[in-house]
Amino acid sequence: MNDEMILVTGATGKTGRRVARRLRERGVPVRAASPSSAVRLDWNDRTTWEPALRQVAGVYLVAPGLGGVQEAENLAAFTDRAAAAGVRRAVLVSFPHADTPGPDTDQVAAAEQAPTRAGLETTVLRPRWFFQNFSEDFLRDPVLSGDVRLPAGDGEEAFVDAEDIAAVAVEALTGDGHAGRAYELSGPRTMSFADAVADIARATGRDIGYTPLSPESYAAEQRAHGVPEEWVRLTVDLYAHVRSGALGSVTGDVERVLGRPPRDFADYAREAAAQGVWNT
Repeated sequence: MNDEMILVTGATGKTGRRVARRLRERGVPVRAASPSSAVRLDWNDRTTWEPALRQVAGVYLVAPGLGGVQEAENLAAFTDRAAAAGVRRAVLVSFPHADTPGPDTDQVAAAEQAPTRAGLETTVLRPRWFFQNFSEDFLRDPVLSGDVRLPAGDGEEAFVDAEDIAAVAVEALTGDGHAGRAYELSGPRTMSFADAVADIARATGRDIGYTPLSPESYAAEQRAHGVPEEWVRLTVDLYAHVRSGALGSVTGDVERVLGRPPRDFADYAREAAAQGVWNT
């Protein structure tokens, strides 16, 4: 599929823009789409779907809110339209399967199955927490503050580099042997948030600490800062998975697909620090 158009949804996001860049570096035609891109794709506006899918052979699927009923229905309808438009292959970004099932488990499963049911050759990616959450997203401000205050306890997570996720996605979109596979994507070691913050502190030479909070204290602090209640509840649940130890394991899927180990968090922290992303 190296000379056929690939639609990259979520093209302005942490993985989408990296997938688009890597495809272009390989000479693969890319249609980058998001609600704010030149090619507009809005999951809640179905009139934007068909223009985005025209003359596309493969699609990288990032569906915000995956796990909700409406999102699962949208994904099923979108992949049906994709198949009708001639799309043959899909790579879907999902969630890791934690040991403790949550209320959205059935909807996540339905979303993962939707591209296959539509007749597409499907690969599912289930990445762990991104390294880049600390440098490009909601954990950057806590790092800059010098005190990362979270309700994750001493639970461990195998944080993974968004570049490794993108590299696996590109292999699945352009190579053979990935259809029907679900890849659990992790970094090379499990780490607590205290470990991650310590790596960042070493890389920056700054005094940055981690303070474990109770879920109740964390939620109260977030509300006091004006964080929307929906985001407070979502993040409390996410940190609960880490705190429980449900995500404290390493997989070998990045190396199995790429033929090399995943990047270590300490290497990411040194590179990000050298780029000045945590300069105050």
